[in-house]
Amino acid sequence: MTAANGNGGQEQAGTKRHLPIAAVCIVVVAGMVGLSFAAVPLYRLYCQVTGYAGTTQRAEKASETVLDRTLTVRFDSNVAADLPWTFEPQQHKLEVKIGENMLAFYKATNNSDRAITGTAVFNVAPEAVGLYFNKVQCFCFTEQRLEPGQTVDMPVSFYVDPGFVKDDDTKGLTELTLSYTFYPVEKPQKKTLGQAAAGTAGGG
Repeated sequence: MTAANGNGGQEQAGTKRHLPIAAVCIVVVAGMVGLSFAAVPLYRLYCQVTGYAGTTQRAEKASETVLDRTLTVRFDSNVAADLPWTFEPQQHKLEVKIGENMLAFYKATNNSDRAITGTAVFNVAPEAVGLYFNKVQCFCFTEQRLEPGQTVDMPVSFYVDPGFVKDDDTKGLTELTLSYTFYPVEKPQKKTLGQAAAGTAGGG
């Protein structure tokens, strides 16, 4: 009986020792799952803050400082193969002073016989410029729904932050390219620029 009780006590002690280890494992696994769900928004936030991969910045207000230094901004457009739209810049390049508030336009046409919603992803090249390229307003901030055959002008208001001239990676650059690619949206939001434009044209 004594030996049996001794063995039972050892087993209970062993079980108690393993409980903290099991708890740590559960916490680690839960943390890994949580991180996997957070990875995409965290990556997007990282890109927006650092300009990584040419991700541009979103400004709350227009620039208040303009430098006597000019850059050439080129405009590029692309459309996914499964989106039957024509999408192109209305100007191929602009001469822009650093810090100057500028307005550029793209034009999109839905070439299909059905309403389609699209969303634009964007970047600038060289990638180092992303940290200083600021958009105040842009069609890329929201989804765009175009009715069959509809054509809309899509504006983007932007400026290049004066910090551009102080960064060793950018201060020697004389031109950059702003590029957009439109993709179809499977589950569109309720109202978009294209709908608003159609409503205005119709007197709504």
